[in-house]
Amino acid sequence: MRTASGLITELCYLPPHFDAKDAGDAAAELALAQLQAYCKDADYRFDLPLKQAGTEFQKTVWGAISSIPRGSVRTYGELARHIGSAPRAVGQACGANWFPIVVPCHRVTSAAGLGGFANSDDPNGYLLGIKRWLLAHEGSSEYAWQQTTLL
Repeated sequence: MRTASGLITELCYLPPHFDAKDAGDAAAELALAQLQAYCKDADYRFDLPLKQAGTEFQKTVWGAISSIPRGSVRTYGELARHIGSAPRAVGQACGANWFPIVVPCHRVTSAAGLGGFANSDDPNGYLLGIKRWLLAHEGSSEYAWQQTTLL
């Protein structure tokens, strides 16, 4: 994660070969505590000081994503119809999400399956493994067999 001036400026998934670092400030400590709480309880509600980011369209998509209930998924097409846009544009906004998990873009899938995650569509990559874990953690059983741990 990245922080500046007491705000979370970005949350990102690093490949497993990166070493963990100590939280560098109060915002990072808060984010770490809340991420750990979420890993213990999928119903945990984040309340983090997030830096404003994104275009108006991205914010619209991210708001729609944030309304998807835990344990549910929506397709890019369903979200696009809901906000009056196109599936590809919704997918691009998902990939541009600065705060995954907090803005749960893992709950958005393609009509034909899992779809991508964090601008990756490598079916054997760690990013889609994270998406599978998040969906299973939140109670979506469709992809649970494909990934069993996040950490």
